[in-house]
Amino acid sequence: MQTIFATRARTPSGWVNNVRLTVDGGKITDITPNTVATAADTVVDTLLPSLGNLHSHSFQRAMAGMTEVRAAGKDSFWTWRTLMYQFMQHITPEQYEAIAALVFMEMQEAGYASVGEFHYVHHQTGGAEFDSLTELSERVFSAASQTGIGLTHLPVLYTYGGAGAVPLTAGQMRFGNDVDRFGRLVQQARDITRDTLPADARVGIAPHSLRATSPADLTEVLKISEDNPIHIHISEQPKEVADISDWLGARPVEWLMENNPVDDQWCLIHATHMTSKETTDMAKSGVVAGLCPITEANLGDGPFNGVEYLAAGGAFGLGSDSNVRISLSEELRTLEYSQRLRDLGRNVIIPGEGSVGEALYLGAAEGGAQALGRGKGTIEVGQLADVVAIDSAQPALLALRDDQLLDGLSFAAADDVVTDVWSAGRHQVTGGRHIARDTIVANYRTAISGLLASI
Repeated sequence: MQTIFATRARTPSGWVNNVRLTVDGGKITDITPNTVATAADTVVDTLLPSLGNLHSHSFQRAMAGMTEVRAAGKDSFWTWRTLMYQFMQHITPEQYEAIAALVFMEMQEAGYASVGEFHYVHHQTGGAEFDSLTELSERVFSAASQTGIGLTHLPVLYTYGGAGAVPLTAGQMRFGNDVDRFGRLVQQARDITRDTLPADARVGIAPHSLRATSPADLTEVLKISEDNPIHIHISEQPKEVADISDWLGARPVEWLMENNPVDDQWCLIHATHMTSKETTDMAKSGVVAGLCPITEANLGDGPFNGVEYLAAGGAFGLGSDSNVRISLSEELRTLEYSQRLRDLGRNVIIPGEGSVGEALYLGAAEGGAQALGRGKGTIEVGQLADVVAIDSAQPALLALRDDQLLDGLSFAAADDVVTDVWSAGRHQVTGGRHIARDTIVANYRTAISGLLASI
């Protein structure tokens, strides 16, 4: 058991002052406002529910900054993907683990308590299995253990190279599994997770996209989802929409909604290019829209239809996807700014009136928790102690009232206002620094030195 004392905390009923949280078994067991700190408390300034980073490909962090040179012709998501495939071929299991640990540490220092690792690199270069089918998943598990982050592992089913069940290309062979082998991989990953990771860890499933599976395979793989999260890339690029429409006779979101039991167990990643009907139907289904604003801007995906989606009651969360830049505050503001640039207006991502920063932050906290199977994403008794402390005395925040702090965090502050992070009660960031930072960074430096020598 541990206790956290905060000058203020944001609960579902609003701001409460001088509050003590009691945490036991990874969950909040008591909340007492209007009290005083004791020597046994960890004392912080402002306590918030932490966001879950609902979509990450951790290995791509190691290539951040390597694809920002314009080549002949028009660069696009598809030209970036070719470079990513080439880079990924060289990563060893040891390097994969070191990269993932750095990424998870950076997420926690930015204020995330948990991560959904959308994991599609399963095999050796060329597609041969490792001695253990789950070798690279086990490396992700080790990275999660090193950092203490809350992990929702999402092994990816990637069977085909494109819409119409075309064969995998050479660059995709490390991803490939049929449904049967994928089922064995997921079960083995669940067994290992149960035996080696904290009780809050989950193993869901992630059909990569409609273009990388088939209708029959998707039906089969959903049978092993149990009560765990289901994530899928959907409608990220106009070419993807056209390819799926030509093959299946409907747009991606439209086809998925009409042919599968899509509900609050699902997280649809990107969902960038949708009609009004798709947007409304998706919002009403109970799914979470998994938005990755920095990556979506970096890859030129386009903006999400946020205004119409929120007006229809849709849930959303945030992810760092390619990890080109890991920053919680920048994800929040990039989402809002993408809507402002498109609509030529201000204060857009909010259904109705009020604080945009509050709508962004609390909405993303609740949607991220839902998408990762981590409860409600709130500071309440019975919920996971996924909480983050920020310092309201920092220059970016010190002029603000309590009811303006989430606006300041979302639009004015950098991530250095984060002082502490607990992941299911594991106090992993203190004084703005991860408790294992030195070892994790040293391991990453060694891994990158070896990786760059092999390229």
